[in-house]
Amino acid sequence: MAKRILVPLDQSTESEAVVALVADMARSSGASVRLLHVAPSPRNLVDEEGRVLAYADQETTRLEVEALDYLRAVEVQLDGVPVECAVRFGDPPREILAEADAFGADLIAVTARARRAIGKVFRLGVARRIFRRAEVPVLVYRAALERVA
Repeated sequence: MAKRILVPLDQSTESEAVVALVADMARSSGASVRLLHVAPSPRNLVDEEGRVLAYADQETTRLEVEALDYLRAVEVQLDGVPVECAVRFGDPPREILAEADAFGADLIAVTARARRAIGKVFRLGVARRIFRRAEVPVLVYRAALERVA
């Protein structure tokens, strides 16, 4: 049974689909969870005339605060489970795997978005890259398709 579960989230409701499952798993096994958001590496923000509006370090701080606020809002769904929140910057699969190593995760739980296509084809993107490269088990949870009327 997993004792340290890493849950990467991209600030979408689809990515949060796995959180309820992880909460149940963590409660039943006494596991701790680390919620992770990976943001793009910030650069200086400049206007059309080339004037710097925000330096990369300022943008980093802003993005980190926003991501931590988001992760703390998701943390509420893990009531009763020990939770940590982390933010990294860079290539999502690379940073997720680095965080899994740093956290000592023994399970990575990600959501794969289903794609409307012939057969059961999934657009795994980041989830596929994590699954192929991870040294620990990866739980890939399929997010349900929403029907458009």
